[in-house]
Amino acid sequence: MNTDESKWAGANFQEPPRSDGGVALCGACRVQGVCRVGLTTEKLHDGVAHFKLECPRTHEGGPNVAHGGWTSYVMDEVMGHLPLLNKQMTVTAEISVSFVKPVPVERPLEARSWITRREGSRWYLSGELVLESSGSVLAKASGIWVARDPDRHFRRHQAWLTEQEGQ
Repeated sequence: MNTDESKWAGANFQEPPRSDGGVALCGACRVQGVCRVGLTTEKLHDGVAHFKLECPRTHEGGPNVAHGGWTSYVMDEVMGHLPLLNKQMTVTAEISVSFVKPVPVERPLEARSWITRREGSRWYLSGELVLESSGSVLAKASGIWVARDPDRHFRRHQAWLTEQEGQ
C-alpha cells in the first residue's frame, strides 16, 4: 500500500448495518438481515472480538460435520470483523487456517479474534473457533488484513474489472 493510503486509514469509516445481535452485515447479508455464515452475536471486550455462532446444516461437509470451507469462511469473517469493531474497513490479504478438530453442525460455538500487531496499514490478526460447551479448540487462524478507504477501494476494483473485461 502506498504511503498516502495509510494517512486516511479510518477517515472514511461508515458503520456497517448490524443484525439484532450486533453482527456487522456484509452486502449480501444486509438483504436478509442476518449473517449467512451463522454469527448471531459479536462484541469487543478488552481488545478481543467475541462471537456466538452455529454451523447451519446447509454447510455440512461430512455427517454432522461442517465443511472445511465453512470453517475457513468463519475464520475470515471473525478476524475481518475485528477491524470493523475498531472503526476500520480492511480487506483480507492473507489467511492461514489450521483445522484442529471436526466442527459439529448445529451446536453452539464461540469464536474469538485479536490483534497480534499492527504495522502501518497492515493488521496482523489471530483467531480461534471453539466448542461452546467445553471450550475445546476446533480451528485456529492467522492472517493479514489491510486498511482500505471503502470508496477508493471499490472504485479502483470496478475500474480494474472493467479493464479486464475490455469494456
